[in-house]
Amino acid sequence: MCRCETEGRPLLPLAPHETLPRAPAAACGLSGENMAAPRARGCSLAGLLPAQTSLEYALLDAVTQEEKDSLVYQYLQKVDGWEQDLAVPEFPEGLEWLNTEEPLSVYKDLCGKVVILDFFTYCCINCIHLLPDLHTLEHTYSDEDGLLIVGVHSAKFPNEKVLDNIKSAVLRYNITHPVVNDADASLWQELEVSCWPTLVILGPRGNMLFSLIGEGHKDKLFLYTSIALKYYKDRGQIRDNKIEIKLYKDSLPPSPLLFPGKVTVDHVSNRLVIADTGHHRILVVWKNGQIQYIIGGPNPGRKDGIFSESTFNSPQGVAIRNNIIYVADTENHLIRKIDLEAEMVSTVAGIGIQGTDKEGGAPGEEQPISSPWDVVFGMSGSEVGGDDILWIAMAGTHQIWALLLDCGRLPKKNELKKGTCLRFAGSGNEENRNNAYPHKAGFAQPSGLSLAPEDPWSCLFVADSESSTVRTVSLKDGAVKHLVGGERDPMNLFAFGDVDGVGVNARLQHPLGVTWDKKRNLLYVADSYNHKIKAVDPKTKNCTTLAGTGDASNVITSSFTESTFNEPGGLCVGDNGQLLYVADTNNHQIKVMDLETKTISVLPVSRPDNAVVDGPFLVEKQKTLPKLPKSAPNIRLSPVAASPGQTLQFKLRLDLPSGTKLTEGVPSCWFLTAEGSWHGVSKTLGKWDAWVAQRLSICLRLRA
Repeated sequence: MCRCETEGRPLLPLAPHETLPRAPAAACGLSGENMAAPRARGCSLAGLLPAQTSLEYALLDAVTQEEKDSLVYQYLQKVDGWEQDLAVPEFPEGLEWLNTEEPLSVYKDLCGKVVILDFFTYCCINCIHLLPDLHTLEHTYSDEDGLLIVGVHSAKFPNEKVLDNIKSAVLRYNITHPVVNDADASLWQELEVSCWPTLVILGPRGNMLFSLIGEGHKDKLFLYTSIALKYYKDRGQIRDNKIEIKLYKDSLPPSPLLFPGKVTVDHVSNRLVIADTGHHRILVVWKNGQIQYIIGGPNPGRKDGIFSESTFNSPQGVAIRNNIIYVADTENHLIRKIDLEAEMVSTVAGIGIQGTDKEGGAPGEEQPISSPWDVVFGMSGSEVGGDDILWIAMAGTHQIWALLLDCGRLPKKNELKKGTCLRFAGSGNEENRNNAYPHKAGFAQPSGLSLAPEDPWSCLFVADSESSTVRTVSLKDGAVKHLVGGERDPMNLFAFGDVDGVGVNARLQHPLGVTWDKKRNLLYVADSYNHKIKAVDPKTKNCTTLAGTGDASNVITSSFTESTFNEPGGLCVGDNGQLLYVADTNNHQIKVMDLETKTISVLPVSRPDNAVVDGPFLVEKQKTLPKLPKSAPNIRLSPVAASPGQTLQFKLRLDLPSGTKLTEGVPSCWFLTAEGSWHGVSKTLGKWDAWVAQRLSICLRLRA
């Protein structure tokens, strides 16, 4: 019979010196990312350490699979025979859950299951790397086989404690198992977990069996899980009951874009290239939002070839020149090339599996790489005008890499052959370390790149997300320098916030994108977890908020600072410096910021009638004109000459009688009509709440 009670079974005592060791940086890439463990309360993972360490040493000497299976089986006999279980604490009451009908209990719902607790935070690249292993495990064993995975989200950043933001991450990474929002890290502290990610494998009575710290333990994970299922099934302790799963993604409406990660502009044709990350595809669209090409989607995959057959897996960074697009195909660990004239997709770097090489130097198609997150064209040396290098933000190894698009050289390097892919800057240690020697510098999940080739800048700007900084890498000698954010201690990756200021006194929170405005000599930053767009003057290092209130929502007003974003991930400057395009990731939109008129609009992504679209599109409900009272004012404006692509701005001001006011929270309606068939104008409807009633501005872009 399954025993679910813990009363009368005290936890194993721990000696004062027994604490969970920190995983080495080489093992999980998490140096500087460990949460400080509090004093022991109840049992901790340290209780497993002596026995599991002995097992892992024995496994090193095992030759055959049978030997390994036998060693794990014997280990389980030993641990299961302890007089007292190392019992995991119950999930605290009141926690928020995702992908379940109701909260789960370790000692009720999970009794009779082998349970894997995945302690993760959704920003962490190492946690993202672990998800494919968990997906594969879930497809191998179901809850009816006795296995259940539970994600325990223990946030690093304040933004990651918000349930709606975790929901978005669950959707982005296609997490289909239950996830609990342990916002205060109570379970983390109970077990004395020390870093992300950490897996804890439980037996069918909530007894801890194994822990795996960091990424790269797929073989052990499958070995420990399979033998644990066999061991407890042999003893009749596995229950085949189903756990009620209610996937959050099933309640979502379809949308033209799904978590767009990055956007770039073709300065020749003024087309946009959008990484429609959630739909696993690349869109090429005209300035009016009409789609020209759809490449890949809607499901993840890895296939080269013609557009209709090619597939991607959560693509991020995109760069376009001369009808050639390069794509950071992030979860395929590839750099892909899209030829718009030939309508073909090919692979130019990566082998399709996550690499651990931190040096590189092989031909691109033979060089393993790890989670490329952004790409930008550049040049070798200090020459201006050529595009013979593709710079890569290699988030998975915390480095900046280069792919040679032609023969050339990097600073302090000999001549390199075309197609060579290698490290340019970054030691591979996860740090906020600046250094005149590029290979001794340290990055922490670099996720955005932009190039300023002209003097006096001559550098790459880097959005270094996990250190919450923006850094520069010199094109002349590779020196890595600080620009804004973070702090001077290279090991402190927790110096984040939302503060406008100069240099190290400015605070960012997990920035994901940067773009250079050469017209104004300003750098724009997608300050993702602050839900803002910020501007940095690299000469003075002054960082100020350009747009966004800091609230994660989707309000568009005439004011930059009153409009809102939701984890914007990428941005680019177009139209000769007039427009700033923003990939507003969690709002599933491309926002268009007019830097001259200071207005914001949404790019109306649409498809021509003859296009085949792989992803679902919103079917806009037909809006009906409201019935207005006869006394309602009808204001007729003077004729205005306009042309497609032009922006018209209507301003409306209400002058209320003295002593009257609008009821807060109650909407009032307005509508516009226009003669002719201008899309986006005829029968335009809207509403405003009381707080914007006296300063409403409507911005419409005309398209034929």
